[in-house]
Amino acid sequence: MIPTIFKFPIKRPETRFNLIFQLSLVTLIAFALMRVVLLIRARPFIDDISSDLVYIFGQGLVYDIAFISYFYIPFVLFFLVLPNKWLNSRILGSLIQAGSFMVLYGLGFCLVAEWYFWSEFGVRFNFISVDYLVYRREVTDNILQSYPVFFILPVLFVLTGIVFYLIRPSILRTLCVKDSFKKRAVIATALLMLPLLSFAMLDQSQRRVSDNNYVNELASNGPYQLFAAFRNNRLDYRQFYATGNDHDLSPRLKNLVTGKDMIPGEGTYDIDRYINAQEPAKKLNVMLITVESLSAKFLSRFGQKHDITPFMDEWFKQGLLFTNFYATGTRTTRGLEAITLSIPPTPGRSIVKRPDNRGMFTLGKVFKNSGYDTAFLYGGRGFFENMNAFFSGNGYRIVDQPCLSSSEVTFKNAWGVCDEDLYNRTIREANKSYKARKPFFFHLMTTSNHQPFTYPDGKIDLTPGEGNGGSGRSGGVKYADYALSQLMNQAKKQPWFEDTVFVVVADHCASSAGKVGLPVEKYHIPMFIYSPKHIRPGEVDTLASQIDLAPTLLALLNISYESFFFGKDILSPDFKGRALIANYQKLGLLNKEELLFLSPGKQINRIGLGQGNSVLEKVSKDYPGVRNLMAYYQGADYVFTHRLNRWRRPLKRLVQSNGSSLDQNTKKRPCQKRLATCWIYYILFSDRT
Repeated sequence: MIPTIFKFPIKRPETRFNLIFQLSLVTLIAFALMRVVLLIRARPFIDDISSDLVYIFGQGLVYDIAFISYFYIPFVLFFLVLPNKWLNSRILGSLIQAGSFMVLYGLGFCLVAEWYFWSEFGVRFNFISVDYLVYRREVTDNILQSYPVFFILPVLFVLTGIVFYLIRPSILRTLCVKDSFKKRAVIATALLMLPLLSFAMLDQSQRRVSDNNYVNELASNGPYQLFAAFRNNRLDYRQFYATGNDHDLSPRLKNLVTGKDMIPGEGTYDIDRYINAQEPAKKLNVMLITVESLSAKFLSRFGQKHDITPFMDEWFKQGLLFTNFYATGTRTTRGLEAITLSIPPTPGRSIVKRPDNRGMFTLGKVFKNSGYDTAFLYGGRGFFENMNAFFSGNGYRIVDQPCLSSSEVTFKNAWGVCDEDLYNRTIREANKSYKARKPFFFHLMTTSNHQPFTYPDGKIDLTPGEGNGGSGRSGGVKYADYALSQLMNQAKKQPWFEDTVFVVVADHCASSAGKVGLPVEKYHIPMFIYSPKHIRPGEVDTLASQIDLAPTLLALLNISYESFFFGKDILSPDFKGRALIANYQKLGLLNKEELLFLSPGKQINRIGLGQGNSVLEKVSKDYPGVRNLMAYYQGADYVFTHRLNRWRRPLKRLVQSNGSSLDQNTKKRPCQKRLATCWIYYILFSDRT
């Protein structure tokens, strides 16, 4: 006997397509149950659940049906063309049963994966899950080390077997049906209309009805979101976002990013200018350490009560701590993009992961042009997230996990070697540069503060790992803190220490999910600059974000350079506090009073930051601050798509030996003489590596 839940309520005609109907019904029930479970988890973040239930389950059902209709296209075509005598054969019948079992098992695996994905990120599948499919080795190792996979898979197999047993009689009846081709064609045509209608009428805009991000996520379908994210890995800015007139926004952007004495380029969004330091350059070494997932909330300075960063809590009192500093995004590549390129995030995937991202104005290129040994050092495999290709194409040499010998690796997990191993190699690289009498700029990217939160035993008083007695994130943070202390202990013994600037910053926060699309508190990170001989201790509470790191660091070193950076020197008297924060769709501008942000569908929203003023509301282009918001992001999109921030392009502005700007369009020389002068400067002074 088959339970009623797996039977259709009315007598249906016998057809080979009943198998698809049966599997579709099981899938819809599974998706609905998953939505109920996730709703229970998200309930504390939803104010009025009763008013959202119809939207959550109604819109969710629409997305469920859409995904199912897409998924079953090859099965519909298969049953359309398959002759009756083949369908009724024993061999093919066995294969169809095995295929049905695998579909059910895959459904169960998908639901388990979505449960854990929600646990970590608080959302349905999105861009992150696409990355997880692309970088199989790192992700597979991470899953095996983080979750009880070898318990889950057998249990899932047993549950799948139970469901398959219940629907198997229906499958066997299907295999005995003999449909005429005409009948098959009619049913197949009807079934194929569903994905066509879904493609024509359904997109991401239907899941943005609520002001509560959790509600919109619950009204979605995980697998549907996965494929939608894969298809839309870069959004066309002008198609999806509110835009303004380029001739109006371009001068506004130039005014926002340039100083009062700087003259930017004349072209649209051409912010190319020369930063002329007022004092002689300080040829100091720089060690820029980007710490994985170092949220500000982990530090006692920002309210942490569990003493998981004892070293940083004391160390950060000895240098310059920026207390009101924000990450631009929620992924490592977004942090690296902002720190390296000083450009606002553009919708879709990071520039680090896009093609055609070589020869750009980067922090490393500035140092390289100044005679520095410039390197990117990563604890993992630089193939991941396209890091090696991006950094090697923009003025850096690469030192990643494959570069380390077996004797240099004391511990590694899914994401790479432990932070101590990375720091030990960094010390050796610094010593090589010092012996070669060459200043160094090293940009480090750590990996230890990342799930599965494993690290060498005996280093701290917390147990590695997550679950089964492991300390999880707290242990990862505390080990990252410990590793930094070991780095500084070694660095202080080196001859180059006194003339080295250490910069510590997070790539992003440990979590990014929130009630609204851009929860401000989950972008708050520390930035710290330390060089006891050259930088006075103190705190800076000016509102800023990662795009401001490069200009601030270069200003501290009095380095003159050509710039296409969107960020500004935070310590400059004319700096006006603001921060740019975003995820892969929402693009925000944060000030002390409110957050303004752009969303697909040409929406503009604001959220007040005062107590009792956190209501999401729509605003128009005329609302104060919106023009600045559009100028930043529309300008960033224009700059990237038109390849303006490239150093491998025709020179528009050259620099005389005394540091003053020499514009190619000056009228002090005849045109022919100006052109000849340009070529002379290009041949003598450009870096044509």
